[in-house]
Amino acid sequence: MRTQVGIIGAGPAGLLLSHLLHLQGIDSIILESRSREEIEGTIRAGVLEQGTVDLLNATGVGARMMKEGHVHHGIELQFNGRRHRIDMHELTGGKKITVYAQHEVIKDLVAARLEAGAKIYFNVKDVSLHQIESSSPIIQFLPENATDYEEVNCDFIAGCDGFHGPSRQAIPANLRVEKQKIYPFGWLGILAKTPQVNPELIYSNHERGFALISTRSPEIQRHYIQVDPKDDIANWSDDRIWSELHARVDMDGWSILDGPIIQKNIVSMRSFVCETMRYGNLFLAGDAAHIVPPTGAKGLNLAAADVQVLAKGLSEYYHSGEEDLLNRYSEICLRRIWKAQRFSYWMTTMLHRNFEHSSFEYNIQLAELDYVTSSQAAATSLAENYVGLPMEIQTNYSIKI
Repeated sequence: MRTQVGIIGAGPAGLLLSHLLHLQGIDSIILESRSREEIEGTIRAGVLEQGTVDLLNATGVGARMMKEGHVHHGIELQFNGRRHRIDMHELTGGKKITVYAQHEVIKDLVAARLEAGAKIYFNVKDVSLHQIESSSPIIQFLPENATDYEEVNCDFIAGCDGFHGPSRQAIPANLRVEKQKIYPFGWLGILAKTPQVNPELIYSNHERGFALISTRSPEIQRHYIQVDPKDDIANWSDDRIWSELHARVDMDGWSILDGPIIQKNIVSMRSFVCETMRYGNLFLAGDAAHIVPPTGAKGLNLAAADVQVLAKGLSEYYHSGEEDLLNRYSEICLRRIWKAQRFSYWMTTMLHRNFEHSSFEYNIQLAELDYVTSSQAAATSLAENYVGLPMEIQTNYSIKI
């Protein structure tokens, strides 16, 4: 089969890229190793920057997000038994964030692509990339319930298949420039059937470890506590989890609400960047090129930024023959990626308890929090990074809704 852009991966990056290309009259085919039910049912957090919200709305896939998402104008930082609000809306000239789960974004994008007649192949196996240095790269794959391999012949390949996908591995190891940091702590996340306990996210630095109070819906809440990433979830009973949450976030006159825990898991935390985001006619986007710790809420937003640059570059190539933006794809994306990595690293190290630190280092951490919550300049820096830094390129996506 033949298409202009072969996309590997039906996560936010791949689906949004296909959607943006469609609006520019560019054809694509998406290959995904999981089922539609799995990608739409895998629960992932989602804090959307103002720019991501604006993009989804401008391209016609934001209606349900605007109806069901939770708009937050600020966040709260808690330490030393006190809570301090960062008013992002005021500090950034009216910008805000929207809490809307990643799998809900995926549902909206899948529906939009299928309604437009897009070709999405779910449950494919043995995806491999060939001739990526040529002008006619090929993606080979085994379709669902098939015994014979098929090929996608295309002009470009977009590797949107996450950290463990085949796209990045198709770049020769000696040519991949990769940088990584592994953090000494993980997050134990829960979904709980309780009412919402706070109108905005609470980030708590506590001597027992970090905690985050978030939300998913009026009836379902998402909370996290810092744990050893090597710990076994079997060691964490519901009672133990609630006990730790109470210890880390309760204050005089305010307490988190207990309830049935319907999901719990432990995830490790890393920062990762593959600076080789283009090789031949293969472009990496989203988690295939970078991973951020969740503290800064940048993962999905970075993916959206990547594919905006890539979609505009491809549009210029197909409509005017101009290749400058495609040639600068890595350079443009990496500037934003490293700023997001800096912010995510800063938030992570400021808020988590590193038990290898001395009392001096712990007090420096608390002083940093005190400064951020008492200095308008410092609070503004946090706010403008949290709601999203401006895009380096201008995109003008708009459709009639």
